[in-house]
Amino acid sequence: EVQLVESGGGLVQTGDSLRLSCAASGFALPYYAICWFRQAPGKEREGVSCINSRDGATYYSDSVKGRFTLSNDDAKKTANLQMSSLKPEDTAVYYCAAVDGPADVEALATRALVDYWGKGTLVTVSS
Repeated sequence: EVQLVESGGGLVQTGDSLRLSCAASGFALPYYAICWFRQAPGKEREGVSCINSRDGATYYSDSVKGRFTLSNDDAKKTANLQMSSLKPEDTAVYYCAAVDGPADVEALATRALVDYWGKGTLVTVSS
């Protein structure tokens, strides 16, 4: 069973940076993909970013492109989402999600084709 544990959320100000980490365990296959989704109060869930461990391919939503960077430490099975130039509209609960096996990162993010979810971590950006 794949388990995902998020860390790094908190309260920051507009323009600040923050890093979220997702520690994964339990993958049965050599390759996997890890994603970050977010959901703000009253809004639909959004696929923010995904990374494929096989080739390092990444996907970013238009709302975060150029500000967020997702990386993966394969040895530690930890995916880090570096968030910069944060805006109040980035305020949300951020969820780590994963699929065991290689996958198309855009499809994972836009169609939420993931199998495992973390519990989420709250990011609040004050204006």
